[in-house]
Amino acid sequence: MLKTTIIHPELMQALAEAGHGARILLADSNYPVTVKANAEARIVFLNFIPGIVGGPDIVRALAQTVPIESAIYMAPPDGKMPAIVGEYRKLISRSAPFEALGRFDFYDEASGPDTALVIASGEQRIYANLLITVGVVPPKVKA
Repeated sequence: MLKTTIIHPELMQALAEAGHGARILLADSNYPVTVKANAEARIVFLNFIPGIVGGPDIVRALAQTVPIESAIYMAPPDGKMPAIVGEYRKLISRSAPFEALGRFDFYDEASGPDTALVIASGEQRIYANLLITVGVVPPKVKA
């Protein structure tokens, strides 16, 4: 039995395979995961029913499981940061840079070869997409 926050077998395997610099796309329920992400990325469907599983729940679990180096969020046309991105920001280390990209630039980034994992969520809020870059686990120093 696992003692980690995430117990989904396929998601755990994909996270274990994603090394430093790999990207994880957290897609809201409107995101076209099969056409606007790296075709080689593993897609894990967590969109059980509308609203379940939500973006903040997934980000909370990811932040407890993998180091997050940086994140890019999809910005709406008005350029304002969506409220959900503020929720994501609170769940991720303050030292991790956050960047905004417009919809089509975000699609281009998410379609890149570094995107190793796509998580299709049940998040219904619009512009709730996040592209996370996996960081480094520093070595433990022996005393």
